[in-house]
Order: sequence, then structure tokens, then C-alpha cells
Amino acid sequence: MSSPQPRIALKDVPPLEDLMSAGVAAVGGSERPGQVKMVEAVDQALRRREHLAVQAGTGTGKSLAYLVPSIRHAVSKGVTVVVSTATIALQQQLVDRDLPRLAGALEPLLGRELRYAILKGRRNYVCLNRMSVGAPEDPEEGLFDTAQVSTLGRQVQRLHEWAEKTETGDRDELVPGVSEQAWRQVAVSAKECLGGQRCPQAQSCFSELARAEAAEADVVVTNHAMLAIDALEEFQVLPEHDAVVIDEAHDLVDRVTSVASGELSANAVEAAARRAAKLVPDRTAERLKELAEDLRAALDEESAARLDVLPSHLGNTLAAVRDAAQACLTGLGPEPKDADPAVAGARRAAKSALDDVHGDAVRMLAAFEVPITERWEVVWLAKSFDGKWPPSLHVAPIAVGGLLRDALFRTRTTILTSATLTLGGSFEPLARQWGLPAPGGPVPSVPAARDGEAAEDDETPIIWSGLDVGSPFDYPRSGILYIARHLPQPGRDGLAKEVLAELKSLIEAAGGRTLGLFSSMRAARQAADELDIDYPVLCQGEDSTSQLVKQFAASPETCLFGTLSLWQGVDVPGPSLSLVVMDRIPFPRPDDPVASARQRMIDRRGGNGFMQVAAAQAALLLAQGSGRLLRSGSDKGVVAVLDSRLATRGYGSFLTGSLPPFWPTSDPEQVKAALKRLTAS
Repeated sequence: MSSPQPRIALKDVPPLEDLMSAGVAAVGGSERPGQVKMVEAVDQALRRREHLAVQAGTGTGKSLAYLVPSIRHAVSKGVTVVVSTATIALQQQLVDRDLPRLAGALEPLLGRELRYAILKGRRNYVCLNRMSVGAPEDPEEGLFDTAQVSTLGRQVQRLHEWAEKTETGDRDELVPGVSEQAWRQVAVSAKECLGGQRCPQAQSCFSELARAEAAEADVVVTNHAMLAIDALEEFQVLPEHDAVVIDEAHDLVDRVTSVASGELSANAVEAAARRAAKLVPDRTAERLKELAEDLRAALDEESAARLDVLPSHLGNTLAAVRDAAQACLTGLGPEPKDADPAVAGARRAAKSALDDVHGDAVRMLAAFEVPITERWEVVWLAKSFDGKWPPSLHVAPIAVGGLLRDALFRTRTTILTSATLTLGGSFEPLARQWGLPAPGGPVPSVPAARDGEAAEDDETPIIWSGLDVGSPFDYPRSGILYIARHLPQPGRDGLAKEVLAELKSLIEAAGGRTLGLFSSMRAARQAADELDIDYPVLCQGEDSTSQLVKQFAASPETCLFGTLSLWQGVDVPGPSLSLVVMDRIPFPRPDDPVASARQRMIDRRGGNGFMQVAAAQAALLLAQGSGRLLRSGSDKGVVAVLDSRLATRGYGSFLTGSLPPFWPTSDPEQVKAALKRLTAS
């Protein structure tokens, strides 16, 4: 990109209509009513500095609808707008396709080049200093056999060769990729970084160059995780910005919760002790290493579950781990100003590992220091059924609405958009999770921050509005929603024989062409193994998800079965997909620690935890799953839900009210006849 140019004054910026016309022409489309509504609403929200939630169905052209007014706002005000996405696929679409086309189309109107950049976490970029001095000794190197070490060496050598040619150092540009173990040899986290003042490679640092480019950009594309880190950490990771557009906003709460979570295992404690061993007094690190074994034994004694009460022996071990990690941190002492880069790098790596162990132990112990009715964090123990990974303790915030409200909505204008934002026909369920007030009502009562203060204590009102701009698709004429009312309710013993028989008859009527969305991999595997059909069946886990989707799209008679990641993001327009089947309502598992803690918190505050948590999550996934059916204006087909509760239970109307307005039926013969006609055509 060229060097920074002077910003344009407001009076010199062309009207929004002219910019939009040029943008639409650049992407080879035509303006659509829903897109026009969204453009006007986003522009108004940015000008009035009010928040906006926009539901824009498939085919609306929502990326263009928020990019053009955002660009106009950025160049007219001399500010930066951040666009945050949940998936790498959308990030790349924006940076590789949409923004380059817009830049070329708008430059004659703006009178200067549009500046845009993509910004990822520091660990996504090659660290030139780590490559020059070498990675600190890996605490787990003894776990690898000779073949693994040889493969690792070849991958690291390839990384060194690639680093000499790449202009960005971005891991996503490396094709084919390398293992996580290999990447760790050439990358550092933010805590491990020596910093611009100390690092001898600072002038050439890929991460710093990306940040410098972002600081000069009109539009910066990032992800929800970076947005959360910017809000959570004491250091700033995003450039100064005036507004945020959050695409795929239905995923925001889960992504923020994930970033705000902590994890502690015996392996992590042992790794921290080994990193510290050469840098602190002998007995100090040895004590932490001994406690790793104590923690392993304590975790082995407990069952995998949410912990409402901390067992005394586990609590004592956690406290000892906390104190030993603090002793190691104290033993490290202040960082010498003239330390050799290799020594400084090893010290930073040790400090980072010790900080994580100490901080997570502190959080977990603190969670049990308040009565259960006042807790704002939940702790649970996770174990692998097949022993592939060691037991680990986890801690996560029960709600993140307070964090989002204080760090996002109270600091800058925010646009939230997705194809699925209304649940049960209302924006309120998701708005409540985001920490926004009900339209015209008080701020919802959720834990405001780590101090647990209620949101009603905030003095400044948050002004926001919701807008559903619809979709250009004719849902009632293009799709059928089939609820198999006659089937037995789902049980815990896998798919019933009646469900398998129904699935078989639907697939045969559709001539294959089926995306099977299952609530568990066990159910997906059972269906793939037990269905006696004449059509190829691909099952998630047999190859990478992206490769399976490509195979599915390329072969019209093929079926693809899978679980959670297939419910969102699969985009297969055309004749390869005529039937989307969901085996059951995707409620969270009863033993899901975060969902169950949220549900209990709401119940104790007088709300309906089931509807606000379990039903809301199920509605969101049902809407996302059914959205896989129509991906172009010519698509037609059936969404089949093989769970009779959707028709017979009181919450069914809330769930169906969250779906696109397909033509509804519970008549299996009518559905199979429609699928046969579609297949024949």
C-alpha cells in the first residue's frame, strides 16, 4: 500500500448513493431493497453515534451494505473503522475480494486510495527474533519419538525458507500448513514478545509492520478474538478506532467467553516449571514441578463436572500451585536491560508460562470465595473419554454482557450484523447476552464486570435499535420446513430405528443431496454406518471439513453428515444440496458447565433460564442450520427436523419463530413427493 495521504474533509466526500452505486457495480451485482435499507441504517447509526443490530438474510449483500457507509465515515472523519468477523473465511473474503474491488471503484470518487488492512494476533506471525536465536527448549521434547522429531525438523526448515520469501509472515499464507508444534518454534505470544524497544528485529517484525499498517488504515479487518483481547487486556492490540462493525455477531458471546476463559493442567504446570528451571533458584522450580504431580493426582480423583464446591484436597493443591508459581516469578526478578536476546527470549517464555499458571489458579480459587448465588465465574473439570488429552480445570465468566457493555458499547459506535439475530422474532434474547437493554427498557440485570455490580448502576443510557431487512429469497415458495411430528422423542441411546428409517426415505426421495446436521458425532457416525442407501456418505472427521464440503458440492448425489461446525458456514448453492436434516433440537448438553451456570443464575434472579439460555442457543443453531438450504435465488429444497418436540412442546413456537419463513408441514408423504419432483427436475 502507498504511504499515508491527507484525510478528506467532510464536504469533499461524495454522497453515500454515489459511493454505493460504484460499489455495487464493482462487485458485479445490483442494488436490493434490503441492502439499501441496511446501508441507510448503518450510515444513520454512524452519524448519530448510536448502536445498531441488523439482521440481513442470505443474499442481501450485507458486507457491501456495511462497508460502504463505514468507508465514508472513516474518510470523512479521518478515523478508523474496525470490522470484526468470527471466521477466517469471511476475513479473507473481505480482504482478498470485497475491499480490493471497492478500493478500485471508490478511488476516483474519493480522490485517494482507500487504505485497508488485516490484523491478527501476534502468534499468527513469524517472529524473526525467535528464528534467529532459536526457540527455548521445549519442555515436552522428550515426548516425541525419532520420526516425530525428524518431521518437526523438516517443517521448521521449511518455515525458515518460507520466512525469507514471505512479505507478511502470516501463517494463513503458508500452504500447506505445518503442525502447531512446528509453528511454536518460530512464533511468540504477546507476553513472550521482547517489544519494539528491546528486540533487535523490531524494524523488520511482521507483527509490528501489520500493526503499523493498521494504524494508518481507514478499515481494519480483524476477528472476534482480537476484539475480546483488546477489551480484556491492559495493553492495546487494535489501533485507535471510532466505530466497530461486528459481522457474524451471533457468535460474539461464545468467542468472547472463550478468550476470557482460563485452563490449568498438570502438564501446563510442569511445562512452566521446566521453563523456569534454569532461571530461578534450584529448589523453587523443583517445588513447582513436584506440585504438577500432586495436581495430576488430585484431578484424577475427581469426576468431570461443573464444580459448585471445591474439594479440599484440590483446593489445597491449587493454592500450593499458585504460591509456587508466584515464588518462581519472584525468583525471576526484574529483566536485565542488557540481556542477550536469546536469554531474554527464554526469560519471557518462562514468565509467560508462570503468569498463566499463577493467574488461572488465582481465578479458580477466587471463584469459590463468594456464595454460589453471587458468583460471576464458573469452574469445571474436563476429561477425555479416550485419554487423548490430560484432565484439565477450566474457568470462564458466566456472562460477558457487562464486559461488552463497558469495553465496547460505552466507548464507540457498534454495528452488529448477521443472517441470524432475531430469536423467536425478537432481537431481545441476543441483546440481553450482549449487555444491551431491551428496546426502550432498562439495561438487563447481568453481572456487569468482575466486581459483579448490576448494570442498572450505569448512568449513561445506551441507545440502540434493531432492524430486520429480510432476504431477497422467496422462502415459502423455495423451501419446506418439515417437522416429523409422528416420530418418538429423542432418547439418550442414539438414533431410534424410526428416525433412521425416516432419514433413509427422505434421502432416497432427494436422490442423495443431503446435509445431515447431528447433535453429536456419535449420532452422525451411527447414521453413516447404519443407513443402507445407494448414495455415497461423507462423515465429518474422515478429512478436513473444507475438503469434505468441496467433495459434497462437487458430487450431487453425495450426502455429508457432521456436527457443530457444519451447522454454520457451509455454503453449497446449486443442485448438490436439496435436503437439510437435523436429528434433534440442538439444546446445550445438561452438563454443559457454562450454559448450566448461566441458566441457574437467571433462574435465581427470577428469570426463565431455560428459555434465555437453552432455548435461545437451540434457536440460534436451528436458524443457522436451516440457513444452509437456500444459498442462491434458484435454490429449492426441504429442511427436515426429526424431533417431534418442535411441534408438541410449548417452546416450539419460539424455536420455529426463529427460522426463515419456509412453508411448514408435518406430512411425510407430501415432503417426499416434493423432493422427488425436485430431483426429477
